[in-house]
Amino acid sequence: MAFLSTRLFPSKLPVMVEGALWMVAGAAMFSLLNLLIRHASSELHPFQVAFFRNFFSLMFMLPWLFKAGVGGLRTRKSWLYATRALTGLAAMLTWFYALSVMPLAEAVSLSFTTPLFATIGAALFLGEVVRLRRWSATVVGFVGVLVIVRPDAEAIKLTAVLVLVSACFSAASALQVKALARTETTTAMVTYMVLFLTPMSLIPALFVWTWPSWDMLGWLVLMGGIATLGHLALTRAFHMADASAMMPFDYTKLPFSALLGYLVFGETMDLWTWVGAGIIAASTIYIAQREASLARRARSAAAASASVRDSAR
Repeated sequence: MAFLSTRLFPSKLPVMVEGALWMVAGAAMFSLLNLLIRHASSELHPFQVAFFRNFFSLMFMLPWLFKAGVGGLRTRKSWLYATRALTGLAAMLTWFYALSVMPLAEAVSLSFTTPLFATIGAALFLGEVVRLRRWSATVVGFVGVLVIVRPDAEAIKLTAVLVLVSACFSAASALQVKALARTETTTAMVTYMVLFLTPMSLIPALFVWTWPSWDMLGWLVLMGGIATLGHLALTRAFHMADASAMMPFDYTKLPFSALLGYLVFGETMDLWTWVGAGIIAASTIYIAQREASLARRARSAAAASASVRDSAR
């Protein structure tokens, strides 16, 4: 991970542009990862695929973990790391299963609801003040979900429900990361996540275990490598610019997924899925921009208050 401290194209591109390129690269990697999950699920149960994804990601990260050592890994919040891993595992298992049974682009469109659930969770569990504008944007985002799913007199498709459940758990995991980030190092958060997730994901996999073929094992190794590269790209993007500035580029996962789904599986997205995805994306981008604006105001107010106190001494 040493490359995170260097520029991709030193002195040639503005930081914001390079950050956007890293974000798009990460979106492309995760789109390819979703394609490999679908392919692996044709031979193995999705729960097994989830385990191998974690196992081989850990293998790719081991050199960095050994280099990082145990320094900075001391923590008094092991319980929060454990619950974060549990919610992350629940999100992963439901997501992998949904990918095995529904079109890639439709699943990705519905997964964009994660920030909407995070907004609700922040208000309910973290005590954050969510005002009318953000609530309105959240409601609009869920209207986008209805546009995609278009429930009729029968019922909402179970596959769509699986993705929304996955988004709920992803939001819960994100909120726990937000809580951990107040006191924990990035090294600790990354390390504990992979160390917890790998053995945890083995437990459900054992109930459906079959040995993969040698060809499939190669695809699983590739999946672990791509997952690691995707996370590295996103980490680099967020290192170079604010999350609110980078977030719009994350939605390039949709055209990437639509293209891959069409080329490999012959899947097509209808107009209403594009419309619904656009509504969800617009609402979540607005929420991110609004949160960033409020954070800047809070920092400015704190700085002004500190300046007044210093001048009064």
